[in-house]
Amino acid sequence: MVALSGSHTIGQARCTIFRNRIYNETNIDSSFATSLKANCPTSGGDNTLAPLDLTSPNAFDNAYFRNLLSQKGLLHSDQQLFSGGSTDAQVRAYSTNPTSFSTDFANAMVKMGNLSPLTGTSGQIRTNCRKAN
Repeated sequence: MVALSGSHTIGQARCTIFRNRIYNETNIDSSFATSLKANCPTSGGDNTLAPLDLTSPNAFDNAYFRNLLSQKGLLHSDQQLFSGGSTDAQVRAYSTNPTSFSTDFANAMVKMGNLSPLTGTSGQIRTNCRKAN
């Protein structure tokens, strides 16, 4: 899961998704939060975008993990990967070894692609992906 989260090395998120993190969480670099607040006010601007990886937003690399070490994860779920828990060591490893990250990411994508979805009465197509029907 840590390797797959590294996909956040590219892409953007809407202000409405990360607003709570930059205004209310304490495990965030203060200058990083301040820079985001300039374009994401406490209300309004919901559709304003920010890169998931401030360092290299258009490159698939391991900068995302280095950002987490500096408490510069844009999303709450990202920063949780490096917050004193069981995934800290893996984040540290990927932050210094881009080859390991790339290999593990590719393997995880193949593994995920080989999953078979539940169909018929064994599964469901959610009308709202955030909750079971």
